[in-house]
Amino acid sequence: MRTRPLKVALLGCGVVGSEVARIMTTHADDLAQRIGAPLELAGVAVRRPDRVRAGIDPGLVTTDAAALAAREDVDVAVEVIGGIEPARSLITSAFEHGASVVTANKALLAEDGATLHESAEKHGVDLYYEAAVAAAIPLVRPLRESLAGDEVGRVLGIVNGTTNFILDRMESTGAGYSEALDEATALGYAEADPTADVEGFDAAAKAAILAGIAFHTRVRLDDVHREGLADVTAADIASAKRMGCTVKLLAICERAADGRSVTARVHPAMIPLSHPLASVREAYNAVFVESEAAGQLMFYGPGAGGSPTASAVLGDLVAACRNKLSGGRGPGESAYAQLPVSPMGEVVTRYHISLDVADKPGVLAQVATVFAEHGVSIDTVRQKGKEGPHDGAWLVVVTHRAPDAALSATVEALRSLDTVRGVASIMRVEGE
Repeated sequence: MRTRPLKVALLGCGVVGSEVARIMTTHADDLAQRIGAPLELAGVAVRRPDRVRAGIDPGLVTTDAAALAAREDVDVAVEVIGGIEPARSLITSAFEHGASVVTANKALLAEDGATLHESAEKHGVDLYYEAAVAAAIPLVRPLRESLAGDEVGRVLGIVNGTTNFILDRMESTGAGYSEALDEATALGYAEADPTADVEGFDAAAKAAILAGIAFHTRVRLDDVHREGLADVTAADIASAKRMGCTVKLLAICERAADGRSVTARVHPAMIPLSHPLASVREAYNAVFVESEAAGQLMFYGPGAGGSPTASAVLGDLVAACRNKLSGGRGPGESAYAQLPVSPMGEVVTRYHISLDVADKPGVLAQVATVFAEHGVSIDTVRQKGKEGPHDGAWLVVVTHRAPDAALSATVEALRSLDTVRGVASIMRVEGE
């Protein structure tokens, strides 16, 4: 074993960063044996230096993250600050000064991953980011390495624990969206500002990363169609149950049938109870991968939290350090395909549509005519009279597969019918 330590710069020391430092200290001997050399913290960049950080030498703490990232003696920089800046500048500086980088920064990778990969390649160093997608769940490495000889056709996943917890509570307790969100906040699953989670931004960033790796093409956050949870109602959950389905916020990345384009999207969807993702409860994550040779694979586990995320960071740190010792490099970006990303309108899917209609003869015929005019075939129809003093009925239509643009046009045309009082809910049906 080499006695001279490999030096690690820790950029950020919040929940994840402090756990990374703790594991590096408590498992120092084991990590040294696995790597072939001991690890040494070269410095810890923080915003509030006066805060007590158990187990970290105060002499290593600095507020000058730029100087730490630019140190010539640093072998690997671990970036767990998050956000776009200063993270991007710090990572680029680390590359320029010969350090490999391990990051958990999904937002930056989805926004500007191509630039980071190019910089790492230019300077002959590594960029690892297992923790950016699903914390402790091994997902990036299997897609990037284990399935490198296969052709992935689809990646379908629950990649946000907060939204899965909310939907699970709505289903299991009958709670409304706001009540379930309040519970998620009280238990610490949701942030004080839950926007990134409940509006799908977090999942969309992860979808962009997954699509890029799976399909060997560059997919940015702006390429991902995104819808959040705010419009999901208790009635949607109940309707899904009647269909033998459950509702999940899904990240879906697909290669077109002709192989010439890809799509990436995040939205609530009904999936059959028979699908493996339907049983994923609480704040857990799971990703279902469909490939030509390997078939169907599922990756499951805790997708967030300090310890799970730190586990993925340490795994990448070990890999980057081993490469430093051997003089080799890990896999870089493999975006050779450069497939175009098709708009959401070209996605072929199914719809579940709930309509508030007048309860009188001819309504169903009018509704069916609108579907036919837009080339959308109806699979099932269910009608139920409304309770209360006002006449009317609920009409629930489930379609066959059709382009999303045709389905959207159908819904708009339904809104214009005099016999349709309102479109109560619209949800896609996936996983069949």
